[in-house]
Amino acid sequence: MSNYPRFAIYYSPEPVNILYRFGAELLGYDAYQGIDVPFPSSTLPSDWRELTRDPRKYGFHATLKAPMTLAAGRTETELLAACRAFAQTPRPIPTIRPRVDVIDGFIAIVPTEAAPELEGLAADCVRDFDSFRAPLTQEDRARRNPSKLTPQQQAYLDRWGYPYVLDEFRFHMTLTGRLEAGRRASVLNMLQNRFRDIGVTDLSIGGISLFRQDGPDRRFRAIGKWMLQRASE
Repeated sequence: MSNYPRFAIYYSPEPVNILYRFGAELLGYDAYQGIDVPFPSSTLPSDWRELTRDPRKYGFHATLKAPMTLAAGRTETELLAACRAFAQTPRPIPTIRPRVDVIDGFIAIVPTEAAPELEGLAADCVRDFDSFRAPLTQEDRARRNPSKLTPQQQAYLDRWGYPYVLDEFRFHMTLTGRLEAGRRASVLNMLQNRFRDIGVTDLSIGGISLFRQDGPDRRFRAIGKWMLQRASE
């Protein structure tokens, strides 16, 4: 079973950003402040709290380096310093055109087109922070249901501690838990309309955040955020 605390490298918009407020309010949780926030006042499905129970635990984010326990001898202070150094390394800043869509049975904000620079950023996070990751326990590996993964995903799980990395990576900012097929169309339409109303047509993935989880029943909370340094053009 995982040891705690666990840490993850996420993309999460600035706390004052309209997109962050959109996501945090729909999930009912602000991971920067570590507090519950009211759901939007306009009508939501009556079971919305339950529909968002799973993503609420993680806060509004996109995964770049999946949750991990620190390896023996590594410290939170060192990880914070590594995040700072990573952000200071000049690189292209990915920009995407976001849309709301269904992905693997849940609803999320995803890129409209392929985004090679974003895929490169995620791959750099997977590799550069892997020395901080403790090996998966057998229990943690079993929870990933490896028998349901492709051979490539199983190999990534064993090498990187997470199956959806490198060419299996799919950027997504989750807005619901997995929905029954009969619910998806109506919830998707509602969320697409809400997203259209906030007017976010371009999204710069210009920073990384470090999130920490202190126990299996605790929510993740942001403990650091760094803006990425843009490479000279």
